[in-house]
Amino acid sequence: MINTYIKQLVEYGIAHNLLGREDDIYTTNVLLDILKLDDYEDPDQVPAIETKDDLEKTLGGILDYAVSGGLIEDSIVLRDLFDTRIMNALMPRPSQVTREFWDRYEESPKAATDYYYDLSRASDYIRTYRVAKDQKWVTPTEYGDLDITINLSKPEKDPKMIALAKTMPANSYPKCLLCIENEGYAGRINHPARNNHRIIPIEIQGNRWGFQYSPYVYYNEHCIVLNGEHTPMQINHDTFVKLFDFVKQFPHYFLGSNADLPIVGGSILSHDHFQGGNYEFAMAKSPVETELNFNGFEDIKAGIVKWPMSVIRLNGDNIDRIIALCDKILKVWRGYTDEAAYIYAETDGEPHNTITPIVRMRDGRYEIDLVLRNNITTDEHPMGLYHPWEEYHHIKKENIGLIEVMGLAVLPARLKDEIEALEKAILAGADLRADETLAKHADWVDAIVAKHGALNEANIDTIIKDEIGIAFGEILECAGVYKRNEEGKAAFLRFVEAVNR
Repeated sequence: MINTYIKQLVEYGIAHNLLGREDDIYTTNVLLDILKLDDYEDPDQVPAIETKDDLEKTLGGILDYAVSGGLIEDSIVLRDLFDTRIMNALMPRPSQVTREFWDRYEESPKAATDYYYDLSRASDYIRTYRVAKDQKWVTPTEYGDLDITINLSKPEKDPKMIALAKTMPANSYPKCLLCIENEGYAGRINHPARNNHRIIPIEIQGNRWGFQYSPYVYYNEHCIVLNGEHTPMQINHDTFVKLFDFVKQFPHYFLGSNADLPIVGGSILSHDHFQGGNYEFAMAKSPVETELNFNGFEDIKAGIVKWPMSVIRLNGDNIDRIIALCDKILKVWRGYTDEAAYIYAETDGEPHNTITPIVRMRDGRYEIDLVLRNNITTDEHPMGLYHPWEEYHHIKKENIGLIEVMGLAVLPARLKDEIEALEKAILAGADLRADETLAKHADWVDAIVAKHGALNEANIDTIIKDEIGIAFGEILECAGVYKRNEEGKAAFLRFVEAVNR
């Protein structure tokens, strides 16, 4: 079967424009070398790889051969490292991809990104068959339809590989997962392979940046724009310039930045980067509920967005004018304290205030959402006052980063099994508090039953998932520095007054 798998893969590469018909013999020989094969008989006809499942099956067959031949151990980590190397045999060089991208950009920015997104999926850099395993649903709320995802596309490492990774020497190349040096990198046990990865070089604010897609694509065309230098995240004037510079080049994409402080920031604060894509989140669809006026900026439409977090939306034609107002709002917020609202700019020299900014085009005008963030902790909320509160940790206790801010919950993989076990236990009338895994959900389930009445086999899954979505909306309210009540709205307007002084 190995000859069939090789032939299938080569034909797949040709069909998906990863390589040309003239490359078939060369590519076959590269694959033979990787698989340590000295002999090959070309099958006349092989079944075409037509779906993501077909590709997974073919790669699985090659990996099984590699395991049986002693080329690799049977571990998901080592299999991933090996099949990424296999797929790289089908890939064009970075210069070819870059040239094709910018040639298509001359047609339109969308034509360029369409080409690159298709390549990123066809190359198996985005493992579409794994992404398809993510559980996704939409929950209607007062803030619009919130997207809920249980992330299952990141493979679990087996204990043997985890133990082995701990014994490996420290390695500083690449410095992190977002460095441009990941392009073509073979990977290691504690760093994913990126042989088949291609990064598009772009210019942002006159400097070298990279454009790529997330391998986990939490939403349509989920992209990452990364600094060509390994430099820390910062929210400042340059951040706004960079965000608008990208959206000006790719007006069909939004682009946003995680905040630059722990707790309210993203998972990688050590490398300056943004996330964007071709998707409209619930926050972007939410209307302005309170119009604002900023002195000296009457040409810019401004307002507070109807959203569980605290969002100021600016909209205008002139990027420089919008950025000037962003600078003013950021400067005031960095140093702003309102003890009555429990907002402190700093405690013991530690800064707390920052912003999560998101830029987009809307009806031919530039628009930015500025989400006010604060990472202060208290005795009652040691993980963060404006962070998922402890009562929601059974669902999510991780940081509220850019993606969640916009209205997409990225929930931990553990919830898949816990939801299934929880539904079975509820239907069986079991004591949830007697179950070590399910006990943390018991109070929440009691509230659900009080709200909906008896749960049965016909309604339980829908109700549980809807309640998870509702809980996510409440988690976002926890992360909002100004609560959605009269007191919170008054405090929000006090900050606006401070900007206008």
